[in-house]
Amino acid sequence: MISVPIHPGIQASTEEMVGLRRQIHANPELGYEEFQTSELVAERLARWGYAVHRGLGGTGVVGTLKLGSSDKRLGLRADMDALPMTETTSLSWASRQPGRMHACGHDGHTATLLAAAQLLAATKSFDGTLNLIFQPAEEGLQGAKKMVDEGLFERFPCDVIYAYHNEPGFPAGQFGFLPGVIYSSSDTAIVTIEGKGGHGAMPHTTVDPIMVAAHLILALQTLVSREVDPNDMAVVTVGAMNAGNAPNVIPTSAELKLSVRARRPEVRAFLRDRIIAMARNQAAVHGATATVDYQWKSPPCINDEAATAFARRVALESMGERALIPGMAPLQASDDFAFMLDAVPGSYFIVGNGDGKPGSGPGCMVHNTGYDFNDEILPSTASYWVTLVQSYLRS
Repeated sequence: MISVPIHPGIQASTEEMVGLRRQIHANPELGYEEFQTSELVAERLARWGYAVHRGLGGTGVVGTLKLGSSDKRLGLRADMDALPMTETTSLSWASRQPGRMHACGHDGHTATLLAAAQLLAATKSFDGTLNLIFQPAEEGLQGAKKMVDEGLFERFPCDVIYAYHNEPGFPAGQFGFLPGVIYSSSDTAIVTIEGKGGHGAMPHTTVDPIMVAAHLILALQTLVSREVDPNDMAVVTVGAMNAGNAPNVIPTSAELKLSVRARRPEVRAFLRDRIIAMARNQAAVHGATATVDYQWKSPPCINDEAATAFARRVALESMGERALIPGMAPLQASDDFAFMLDAVPGSYFIVGNGDGKPGSGPGCMVHNTGYDFNDEILPSTASYWVTLVQSYLRS
């Protein structure tokens, strides 16, 4: 853990913040079902003096606090939803809900923003409007887009907006800032291949969709290696294949599920067009047909240069050079905060969750049943939120 200065008010509330984080972790809720979590958030914000607005984006909560006479407006966002996974950590605060788990750290994101909110309301140490956005359904369900579409920034205007994500594999407590693209886009393609089923002993009377799927899987591996400029980032992953259920039966259909990622809009569009063409053509060669349900999900997270420079400078001045990740580079992860960044200038940064043992705990990668948010980074991250607000909305 990187040793950095902690705000005295945050230090005093660390035990409460850890308890809150673990309470949320033990009671995970999936996207658009964050009823208990949003109620907890709304109750705390109202208790501390924020104007609380519920229901935006379904279960979203926005807390607003205006102080002084400045017309500057700052937005901070945290996500609240969990994943449909079964936790295997055996921690005392492990999920109590079978098949649901905070495997991405949204419990920590929510807890740190709440801790900062409490201190800022108590000290009243800024001048302007602070909008705290607690977003539902980040995990592939586009909760950010839903909030934006329902008038988030018309109702709660922000001059700039910030959010962060914990990132295993980096030293605990180090902050990473990067102008431009920091997270890639993430789209889903579902390919359905229709053939002609039959007896496994008489393949010549069938059109085997499994064989077509196998050819397509291999062909897709050449899409990035041979058709995308090596200077551009692109990922095409076949994450699931479903077909048949008996060894002696050739099924009628097969289904592939793809994750597709890129950093540039042109590459993103190119991948879509080529995946659709390759699926149809591979199927046609073998006498089958293919349809592609191509689902645009999250665009790249593109950070505003000025907003990022400001956030980095605040971290550097308040915590020192050693708290910054050197040589920060774009990551292949994605986040629907991209929709908010498309609407308002802002920046998305990362905070190291630990680079220890990768199989479980803080060193474990997100979306893993052994993952847990690193409580050691709660105080430094909450302190940074406080300092960022006070620096931008300077009294």
